Amino acid sequence: MAWHYLQYVIGLARLGHDVYFVEDSDDYPSCYDPRRHVTDSDPTYGLRFTGQVFHKIGLDDRWAYYDAHTGQWFGPCADSILDVCTTADLLLNISGANPLRAWLLNVPVRAFIDTDPVFEQIRQLTVPRRRELALQHTAFFSFGENVVVGRSEIPSDGHRWQATRQPIVLDMWPSTPGPLEGKYTTVMQWDSYSGRDYDGRHYGMKSESFGPYFDLPKRSEATFELALGSPSAPRELFRNKGWSLRDPLAITQNPWTYQHYIQRSKVEFSVAKHGYVVGRSGWFSERSAAYLASGRPVLVQETGFSDWLETGAGVVPFSTPEEALAGVEEIDSHYQFHCQAARAVAEAYFDARNVLLRLIKCAMNSPLHPVVESQEVP
Repeated sequence: MAWHYLQYVIGLARLGHDVYFVEDSDDYPSCYDPRRHVTDSDPTYGLRFTGQVFHKIGLDDRWAYYDAHTGQWFGPCADSILDVCTTADLLLNISGANPLRAWLLNVPVRAFIDTDPVFEQIRQLTVPRRRELALQHTAFFSFGENVVVGRSEIPSDGHRWQATRQPIVLDMWPSTPGPLEGKYTTVMQWDSYSGRDYDGRHYGMKSESFGPYFDLPKRSEATFELALGSPSAPRELFRNKGWSLRDPLAITQNPWTYQHYIQRSKVEFSVAKHGYVVGRSGWFSERSAAYLASGRPVLVQETGFSDWLETGAGVVPFSTPEEALAGVEEIDSHYQFHCQAARAVAEAYFDARNVLLRLIKCAMNSPLHPVVESQEVP
């Protein structure tokens, strides 16, 4: 997920903004260390990782980390970040990952960016602490682009959501020749967390989307490979069905090993979280956007994104195994065409310059009290 956040930082810097990355431990153990396979309150691994990555992108002095467990700031901006917050114009709280402590509440415009539509709205409706966090923001944006236009079945939490999507810094993701004999790949979690039930309807994870597609390798001449996370994933079943499996930790050691994996892939094949699909959210993956920018077609499960994104060239959606198999045949038969179209889609829809300029404009012009009286999505 590092690229997910980095492209906001890099993209804003490229636009000439004075940008800082600030992360907060929150008040629970949240530090993941892949070397020890634990999540605890020790930030050592994450601090080292962040320092190395920000050095490589040329923004060494633009980040700070607040450790609530010790009350300490870390990073190159540790001594100056509180002063930065007093003069900042805009806060982008991506995925609502940071609690808004006093120094962030000083920022006059605070945008909540929902990257997990359906599930975020249910959290807002059922988890008081999450609702309280959201209400500290002045603008609301969602990757569930169909929420905004009323075409989704996402539960309404009363916020005035505006559409946004993943920014891609295109020169950081060069288009490279696709390997004709390569694999259909993706990097995925089987279960990110437990599914949710709300108002008589169930919203599940990718584990609940995958069932109809287990037999694809046996029904196609394409080679399918998953970098598959989650202890609960049925790895033996995948292997028996003809899927190749990779250790996701080896592939995602850093942003560049992950990028290299995408570049060595022929196509992305991926299902979406069951909740994104049944809610017809219009969500589109930041990972799929990176495949597109790299000149790799994506064969991805429909979530309603075809309502706002032109499909059929570069992006091939499916809703059934038969549509997925037809998509494999179409891409393999016209591979170079789909590779070129993939990059064109990335340039047309995900260019960080356009995505971020629109995000900033909408955030700065949002009403001061963005919660609507009605529970109907405007």
